[in-house]
Amino acid sequence: MKKKMAMISMVMLLLAACSSNNGQDEQKKHEKQNLEAADSVFKQNCASCHGNNLEGAAGPSLKHIGSKYSEKEIMSIILKGRNGMPAGLLTGGDARLVAEWLKKEHK
Repeated sequence: MKKKMAMISMVMLLLAACSSNNGQDEQKKHEKQNLEAADSVFKQNCASCHGNNLEGAAGPSLKHIGSKYSEKEIMSIILKGRNGMPAGLLTGGDARLVAEWLKKEHK
């Protein structure tokens, strides 16, 4: 009886460990998808002025923009435009995705 209880306890612990790791895997998968989506949106809408590698071209370099501005400030620049950059090139979810990506990935 003690062996059965010990075995059941072990199985339950293993299942709990697997399920908590699965949540982390799902979160990492979601984050990776967001990064890929933001990169794609940037390349389609922003790279012609800011460069594919954020090195700048007609627009300024964005290589370390995440260390200069908050996500909220980056979002405001994207939505309202600035210094020759027109407003409204990105809106809604795309603007939010790119602002978050620039803040987190380009410090």
